[in-house]
Amino acid sequence: MIDAGGRVVAWSADAARLVGRETANAVGRSVDDLLGTQSPWLTCPDEWRGVLEVRHREGQCLQVPVSAYRLGNGSGSLWLLSREPGEALPAERALADWVLTDNPVAVAVYDTEMRCVQLNNAMRRLTGVPDEERIGQGLSAALTGGDVMEWEARMRRVLETGRREEGFLVRGRTKGDPDHDRCFFSSASPLRDESGQVAGVCATVIDATEQYRAQERLALMDEASSSIGSTLDVLRTGQELADLAVPRLADFVSIDLVEGLLSGEEPPLVPVTGAVLRRVAHRSVRDGEPEAVVAVGEVDYYTANSPQARCLATGRSVQYRTPRDARSWAREDPVRQAKNEEYGFHSWIFVPVTARGATLGVVGFVRSRHCEPFEGEDLSLAEDLVARAAVCLDNARRYTREHLAAVTLQRSLLPQRLPEQSAVRAAFRYLPGAPGFGVGGDWFDVIPLSGARVALVVGDVAGHGLQASATMGRLRSAVRALADMDLAPDELMTRLDDFVIRLASESETGTESIAPELASATCLYAVYDPVSGLCCLARAGHLRPAVVQPDGKASLLELPAGPPLGRGGLPFESLEVELPEGSLLALHTDGLIDSQQRDMDEGLTSLLQNLSGEAISPDAQCGQVVGTLLPNYPTDDATLLLARVQRLDADQVASWDVPATFEAVPEARAQVAHCLRQWGLEETGFTTELVVSELVTNAIRYGCAPIELRLIRDRTLICEVFDGSGTAPHLRRARVFDEGGRGLMLVAQLTQRWGARQTPRGKVIWCEQALA
Repeated sequence: MIDAGGRVVAWSADAARLVGRETANAVGRSVDDLLGTQSPWLTCPDEWRGVLEVRHREGQCLQVPVSAYRLGNGSGSLWLLSREPGEALPAERALADWVLTDNPVAVAVYDTEMRCVQLNNAMRRLTGVPDEERIGQGLSAALTGGDVMEWEARMRRVLETGRREEGFLVRGRTKGDPDHDRCFFSSASPLRDESGQVAGVCATVIDATEQYRAQERLALMDEASSSIGSTLDVLRTGQELADLAVPRLADFVSIDLVEGLLSGEEPPLVPVTGAVLRRVAHRSVRDGEPEAVVAVGEVDYYTANSPQARCLATGRSVQYRTPRDARSWAREDPVRQAKNEEYGFHSWIFVPVTARGATLGVVGFVRSRHCEPFEGEDLSLAEDLVARAAVCLDNARRYTREHLAAVTLQRSLLPQRLPEQSAVRAAFRYLPGAPGFGVGGDWFDVIPLSGARVALVVGDVAGHGLQASATMGRLRSAVRALADMDLAPDELMTRLDDFVIRLASESETGTESIAPELASATCLYAVYDPVSGLCCLARAGHLRPAVVQPDGKASLLELPAGPPLGRGGLPFESLEVELPEGSLLALHTDGLIDSQQRDMDEGLTSLLQNLSGEAISPDAQCGQVVGTLLPNYPTDDATLLLARVQRLDADQVASWDVPATFEAVPEARAQVAHCLRQWGLEETGFTTELVVSELVTNAIRYGCAPIELRLIRDRTLICEVFDGSGTAPHLRRARVFDEGGRGLMLVAQLTQRWGARQTPRGKVIWCEQALA
């Protein structure tokens, strides 16, 4: 404030900061000396406005817009000098002009009441709201959406704390473009007055919609690479695609595939003209997928003009942005048209599932709650997702084909039911490994042998898939062929070992590098005789069997360990044990006891615990053991074969020692006839006497003492003649005038089957007759 003489009578703190002189040094001095300028306002009657070149105490000059006002009238009046509030220095004014006009960053200024007081051109273009609707209004006048309240809360926090809030992502819709969601990166900075108090907040906004959507698309594709195709299952792969796309891309997604793909069939190599598809997966933002016309697994029929049919025929995607675009197609399908109207479908994308040049099916993407229609970027993203899933679906289809072939092969090679016989009551459980591991090489068999005996077999071929199944089938066939020769278990293992070595030599790898499925093949072979109660066992690299005594106590047999099959040159040892009637013999593979949750020792302990206790039927025992040890899918296939041994009654077996003279033949026939009458089998007497006569005569003529005749009444009538010679009998064609050579031919013609087996004391010739 200046008096009429030009001296300073009042000097504010702002003036002190501007000129660099304190109030005490300024009051009473000439204003011209202090400011370094003349007083142009003295020639004006009441007020003056202009720019003064004010000299700072440090020597620099400042261009300051100034207003001067006369206080009172006459020569004694005072003048009030103040910096013009609406003016700025040229550089400051240029900066202000740039911020308000050319700055690409949207800027808006709010007062302490959160009312907009200033905004630049970029903000006007961004919101599309004219100043008359924006100035003096809050944030909601320009932006709507769920993030508006949070953004306002952050701006108020800036007013309260005076600290910046940076990098906040705001999602919403502007009043100028209410049909599209947008994303903004926003920051808020405090504005302070001369005293340092927060007088407002400045909001800067950058439109990041495209960048954010690009990041979302990249994130979605990155997630697709890890989440789609986690299994080799067609249904699961389709569901993974649907789960990923909803709700991030669409509100409802359906995956329909050509009918034959679920069974692993090859897709058609020419464009498909039909539209009969099977729904393999769908997903909705609504619980229960009420929009779906068909359920998962059902067949759906599409009209010839439908987008699904067009996709199949052309191999190209189809997009409908609005209901008007889809009107012609929707009218041909009243059911889908009703669904469209009920749930407000407004935009569609249909993408063909194409792999290796063939169309596998169609994926449909639909929007209803998502207000924006599909754009070009959405179509590209949908095609990329489907292309990623198509490879996985085709892999799953090819795996399904191989898996079904392997399962079919394996089931055809394994026994579907156990043969009827009297030696044991048997039951089994075969559990294939989890689908992701493929079909394994476990196998088992129950083989009736001569003399009412039975062979129990369990084996394991390493690996999975068709090769393992084929190898398993060859080994099982070989064991059956060797069992028909009535070989002892240790001899059978030796022959089987030779067979595996020959298999390896025939393979591409040769004998020096045995194929993996053969290198670790194992087998356990046991023969039980219900007449003597003896069980003879041998194993080739297989796990020891368990035996449960009639009192319920379970233990592992101390069976000598033999090498796995195919090693060659190493002997196999057998063990012969007597099993009390009612004992339970348990043969199994490693998949039953070895798992990711426990090691093999723990599994064996658990197996013995589950086998112990009160005797129940073998079938029920199988279910109990498998249910406890393998509650879920095993990682490897598992096999359990249980056999409860039984004895033949004493009155079912008759035996006689026969002198090695031809005079003993009539006596043998008489003894047999008497026995048959006791058994009530007189109708078989003639045939049996003839057979006994021929077999005993052959033993006397070609064999040596001791000679024994035995009859066994089982499911068939079994006749056995033992002698001390190891010479194997054979059929021969007798000439017209030959007096001999027809005995075994008669036996073969009169009985169901006949054969011979070696014993430690010689051989046995046997035959079986059917009982009425």
